[in-house]
Amino acid sequence: MDTYTAFAGHTRIAAGPLPKVALALKHGPATTAAVIILSDRTGRPIDLDLRGSDREILARLPADTRAAADEPPSEPRGRGRPKLGVVAREVTLLPQHWEWLSAQPGGASVALRKLVHEARRASGDKDRAREARDAAYHVMSAIGSDLPGFEEASRALFAEDLGRLAALIADWPADIRDHVVALAHRHRAD
Repeated sequence: MDTYTAFAGHTRIAAGPLPKVALALKHGPATTAAVIILSDRTGRPIDLDLRGSDREILARLPADTRAAADEPPSEPRGRGRPKLGVVAREVTLLPQHWEWLSAQPGGASVALRKLVHEARRASGDKDRAREARDAAYHVMSAIGSDLPGFEEASRALFAEDLGRLAALIADWPADIRDHVVALAHRHRAD
């Protein structure tokens, strides 16, 4: 399940599943600082509409996050195997690719799923490291770009020198520093 972290200025004010964060912001103390909600998976900000009742707020959350609030998704599922989360989408390939896929046991869909599974397994650690780095960078850019040493810290992050990154942001506000370091190191715990 994805988690989110909300900051008011340089202070972390809520963290956890999106429904929990949304309701914490709704019922928490008012703040004059700008509030930003960031995805811990991507580091990208999201906007929430916190008007109305708790039920109305939760109903407006993206469907994939409402499960955390025990809300049933309101969107009907399309073709595919809905219980497995399989959905139909378009893929564009050359004729020789389609011929090869059609000749595989189970057909094109099974062959494509196997190929994707193998590719994910082969590059899993590398992909997780890139995703962690990108998330840390997006958070740094969103709430720390005005802090001293931002550019050098960014270079250390992209050079995968996490020790240097930690040293360069050691004087940043604790909530930002700790969150960036945790996101940058996240792939090592997966």
